[in-house]
Amino acid sequence: MSQHLIGTLASGAVFAVALGGLSVAAVIGARRSGQTQTWEPPQQDQSKLRVVPATQQAPPRQRAATRRRKDRAVELLPAEATVTLAEERRAANIDEVLAALDRDLIGLVPIKHKVEEIAALLLVDRARQKFGLSAPRPNLHMCFTGPPGTGKTTMALRMADLLHRLGYLEQGHLVHAMRDDLVGEFVGQTAPRTKRVLERAMGGVLFIDEAYYLYRASDSKDYGQEAIEILLQVMENERENLVVVLAGYKDRMDQFFTSNPGMSSRITHHLDFAPYDIGDLVAIGELMLDSSRYNLSVAAEAAFRQNILRQMAEPDFANARSVRNELDRARLRHAYRLAAQPHRDWSREDLMRLEPEDMLEHHDGPEPSVGAAAEPRSGSHAPAGG
Repeated sequence: MSQHLIGTLASGAVFAVALGGLSVAAVIGARRSGQTQTWEPPQQDQSKLRVVPATQQAPPRQRAATRRRKDRAVELLPAEATVTLAEERRAANIDEVLAALDRDLIGLVPIKHKVEEIAALLLVDRARQKFGLSAPRPNLHMCFTGPPGTGKTTMALRMADLLHRLGYLEQGHLVHAMRDDLVGEFVGQTAPRTKRVLERAMGGVLFIDEAYYLYRASDSKDYGQEAIEILLQVMENERENLVVVLAGYKDRMDQFFTSNPGMSSRITHHLDFAPYDIGDLVAIGELMLDSSRYNLSVAAEAAFRQNILRQMAEPDFANARSVRNELDRARLRHAYRLAAQPHRDWSREDLMRLEPEDMLEHHDGPEPSVGAAAEPRSGSHAPAGG
């Protein structure tokens, strides 16, 4: 049965958002004529909306289990039977996801522990259902707080995968949205925009980045509150079809929840992503390089560390994101350095290894020319990393 959300807009516009089929109808009273007319939502370009598909397609047995869960038709075991959680883990194939968290995400020990707790709760819930021990579906809406580049989006992707494998999300994809994807500039735009985002997210995770920008208390003409009211209804009534993750800086998210207590009451899991220290950032950089088949010489690693330490003191530092940008620049300099000597023989190691000069923003002396006209130096070759 579809759940209907009703929100009253300015100027007598009444919107009914039906979130089973997720259709939007709007009837606007024409005060002057005394008549009513049906309003159709304008076509909104959603090309900028980022949708990340599920990492794997659930096997038929798992999809069937998901449908049984939704239909409340679980095949019960006799009371004297037993189950093991190891069997449940294998059936859901979640060890792969949890192992990837440890392998691919540096640090974040408290966050990983929280994910393990959530996975344990859902595993036990699966086992209980086999004996007819029904319980309300756990509230899985979450809030991820922390500075940029601390893994919030990556963790949301892994969480979508985990919940999909456990049968709590039918599709397991992630929709990454921001204020402009949800809130319109004029009357009548916000409800259709929010509806389209929700329609894309159903069966997966809706990740709202910088969620505090939805609410602008200082602007009486802002329509963010309308989007929040729709989200509140969906988070309550469509809990079996959608998980919402709100993300942003911790202090601003705290203010957002203070201003919107209804939203705060619907968020059960609060995960705080702390800034990385220099050791973690260097390890993250090495992991990124390894995945791209690059490596740092000993001297280059020291230069890389100094660069990151310097950037950490800057106000726009973005943790792992800044590390990636630094390494992208280093790869550009590495490529330019090698291309400046087009007739030189480069080894496999030369093509993989970054040197200290690749970590420098500026070079002393004139820039080398690149192209067929550039010739190697006369005499012997320079050292491999030169």
